[in-house]
Amino acid sequence: MLEMPKITQAMIDAYDEYTHLTLDRRRFMERLTALVGSAAGAAAIAPLLAANSASAQIVPEDDGRLTTEEVSFAAPQGQMEGYLAWPKAAQGKSGGVVVIHENRGLNPHIRDVARRMALEGFVALAPDFLTPAGGTPADEDKAREMIGQLDSASTIANAVAAVAYLSGLERVNGKVGAVGFCWGGGLVNQLAVADPNLKAAVAYYGAQPPAGAVPNIKAAIMLHYAGLDQRINAGIDAYKKALEANGKDFEIFIYDGVNHAFNNDTSAARYDKAAAELAWSRTVAFLKKHLG
Repeated sequence: MLEMPKITQAMIDAYDEYTHLTLDRRRFMERLTALVGSAAGAAAIAPLLAANSASAQIVPEDDGRLTTEEVSFAAPQGQMEGYLAWPKAAQGKSGGVVVIHENRGLNPHIRDVARRMALEGFVALAPDFLTPAGGTPADEDKAREMIGQLDSASTIANAVAAVAYLSGLERVNGKVGAVGFCWGGGLVNQLAVADPNLKAAVAYYGAQPPAGAVPNIKAAIMLHYAGLDQRINAGIDAYKKALEANGKDFEIFIYDGVNHAFNNDTSAARYDKAAAELAWSRTVAFLKKHLG
């Protein structure tokens, strides 16, 4: 029987490079094989580094406390698709939260995150930003490839359209925030620059906007970063200085010893329960403060 090799930081770093920079699976597997010491070991480790869709569901799709539906909303270049969730027991109007997916698209995990957000008392909209390309495919490698081909300006405009749609819903109080993860964290930062109507923006390990764009931000900002995420963390200082220089309302949290995607509980190797739960509690409190 094959003894499962220990997952090392070098293996996690190789997976991060593959999924965010090269998108070259063959090269990744070759590197992983060299790190593990055998092709069989690499084949066993790879699924642990990736996300497991089978473990995506924390809040059941048919949870009796929620109402969910597939929705379409108008955007500058056509209709966008999305997933909407809200609490059945809500009294009056609630704040709205746009939940922006990782570079895997609108998958079961992000739908589940939207349901979690709805259970916190918000109306949550998870748009499929791959709608213009035909929608999120089941193949995550294909989804990442499609994400990389999206037009940035159009994608930001679609995010602004999502905010407008959500703020206009009868059950929403007109105040809308956004939370995004990985690619979605970067888009949240861009959305904060582009949309003066956004009230709160929470970016998990997301790429930072250019410092020169920061004066345009009107939303309160909360930023979560993984201590071991050198690729994304390289931009923290410049962003922080620009936020400070322009008198923006912001908070930055760096979680020591954890990896990029530490919030994604479908990824066994990178998920960190303590950091994820702390970041989530901070996120919910922040959104309630600004959207209540």
